[in-house]
Amino acid sequence: MRVWSRTLSGRLCKVSSSFSENMAEKDNQSLHNENNENNRVRTLRDHMNLTRTSAPSCIVSPPDASHFNFKPDIIQLLPSFHDLDVENPYLHLREFEEVCNTYNDLNCSMNTIRLKLFPFSLKDKAKTWLQNLRPGSIRARDEMQQQFLKKFFPYDRTNSFKRQITTFTQKPGETFYQCWDRYRDLLNTLPSSWFETRRLVSYFYEGLTPKDRQMMELTCNETFEDKDPNEAM
Repeated sequence: MRVWSRTLSGRLCKVSSSFSENMAEKDNQSLHNENNENNRVRTLRDHMNLTRTSAPSCIVSPPDASHFNFKPDIIQLLPSFHDLDVENPYLHLREFEEVCNTYNDLNCSMNTIRLKLFPFSLKDKAKTWLQNLRPGSIRARDEMQQQFLKKFFPYDRTNSFKRQITTFTQKPGETFYQCWDRYRDLLNTLPSSWFETRRLVSYFYEGLTPKDRQMMELTCNETFEDKDPNEAM
């Protein structure tokens, strides 16, 4: 006996009943095997050897990320941040950006370059922090920088550095040039936009000993206070 069946192209054709029965039997067998696999009792071996699944990244890749020309050598140049007490998060960002600025890729924006490379600069606890951020929460380098500083350069720590600048004083036995170098090192730990230049000049000048203050005046022909703040700095 023959029955009608429709082909993949949509045409009707006659097939034997035995062929139809064989196809139905194969479908039933496949369904039966699938059900058996789903209903199979998991052994201790199955539970002890879990399948690894990757978590979604917190970084949303920009449209031009697919054109990113990854160069393994640049990973060796990136600074590392581990979240240690002796590390400065702001300095880490500055060094990271300096390395990124040497990376030329005509197919990608600097935003993409920094987003793709930044995870490689984090280690240990800092890397764990990044992996635990909400998936898809970072879409631009500015957002990454904001979240990074919020976590590792909190308000109380920034206030500590600010106090060191506003209360800066020359140490006993410290020469003028040693004092200036120490002040400059301190300024490099914070964004320059946090203070007006005139205030930075004033903090340093007022922190000097009377002797070195007088020396500054003589060096400037007693016109130091008349100078432009940027020139004085």
